[in-house]
This record gives sequence, structure tokens and C-alpha cells, in this order.
Amino acid sequence: QVPLVESGGGLVRPGGSLRLSCAASEYTLDHYAIGWFRQAPGKEREAVSCISSFVLSDGGTAYADAVKGRFIIAGDSAKNTVYLQMNSLKPEDTAVYYCAANTDLFSTCVLSSDKYNLWGQGTQVTVSS
Repeated sequence: QVPLVESGGGLVRPGGSLRLSCAASEYTLDHYAIGWFRQAPGKEREAVSCISSFVLSDGGTAYADAVKGRFIIAGDSAKNTVYLQMNSLKPEDTAVYYCAANTDLFSTCVLSSDKYNLWGQGTQVTVSS
């Protein structure tokens, strides 16, 4: 069973928006740092954004320079879900997007995939006219 499940991907025109969701059934996401990563064809996986636990840490966020000002990460404890709101999408945002969790309690947001031990299967985002 996959510990994290992403949804919300799809095909969108440049300038459009999508909201990705990351949900879990066996983990309480607001206890952990959650990161979003992406991997485009032929490229290495890269960090997009992350959020620290807002229950056990300060809920701080971080963004890669490529998405700063366009993407917003937020959590909903009641729904046990973390969202990535993506606005002003560009063709270069096309990739498979993954969410990941660092289940070390009190972990903080770090834009490095090495720090995350739970992963989803990914959701495809395609930005094209």
C-alpha cells in the first residue's frame, strides 16, 4: 500500500492553475514535514516546495526559486491533506509531481529529497497549449 496518494494533476494551458493534493490514510500529515517534488522526462527529480509540521514545528514553508511567487503549499488538518496550489503555470512546469513526508517528529521543512522517507506514486502535470 502506497503511504501517500497524490491527485489533481492533468493537462492545463500556460498561465492556468492546478491544485495538487497529497493525502494519507495511515499517517497524520500535520505531524510531519511534507515536501513536493517533481521530475520531468530526462531530468533529475527536483524539490518544489515543503512545509514543516504546524503541530510539532512552526509550519514554515519553503519554495524553489523556479516556483516562488506562483505556487503555494498549505495543509488542512481536518482533511489530513497537504495541497500545492500552482498558478501561472509554464510549460517548464510539466513533470510528474510527488509528495513526500519526513516522519521524524519535529522535523522541519527542507528542500532535499534525502530527508523524506515516505513517498507517493506521483501525479502527472502537463502544461501545454
